[in-house]
Amino acid sequence: MKQILGIGSRIDHPKYGKGVVTNVTSKMYWVTFIENGLETIPTDDDFEIIEASEDEVDSVSFYEVEKSLRDILKKWNGFSEIVPIADKWKGGMMVLQPLDKNLVSKEIPIDTFFHKIVMLRDRLRVMEQKINSSKELAEQDKIDLQQYLTRCYGSLTTFNVLFKSTSQQFKGESTTK
Repeated sequence: MKQILGIGSRIDHPKYGKGVVTNVTSKMYWVTFIENGLETIPTDDDFEIIEASEDEVDSVSFYEVEKSLRDILKKWNGFSEIVPIADKWKGGMMVLQPLDKNLVSKEIPIDTFFHKIVMLRDRLRVMEQKINSSKELAEQDKIDLQQYLTRCYGSLTTFNVLFKSTSQQFKGESTTK
């Protein structure tokens, strides 16, 4: 097992290049890379350690505490998390071009489209919570509805390219059980 690096450790990653560890959890490193900016990588990812920081790493990071607080606020206060769009799409336009050249194309700011996708995702999550906590629905009905929701998430995975963080993307049915 690889040693857990402390904040300030320097690494050389085969995909992202040289960087400095800026946050740590038991499973992930947040690394600011010289040429690729901030990326999250698994602690067991393949990279070379240039200089390891000797600082002790808590098994619970500030990020995990912050995430837990956000989850609690969202559950009890209707708080919606801020979901950033991938940098390459910021300020971009989506063009819907009809096949018929006599018809006018439609341009939509990608940021606006992304916001609608995130709102849809959040509403699906609320529906999922309401289904799971329903006292009136039978267990089999809950399972059936959950499967439909999972398929909805799977249908929306096409839009994952717009999300900056993979942890906020849509996930459909898993093929492994």
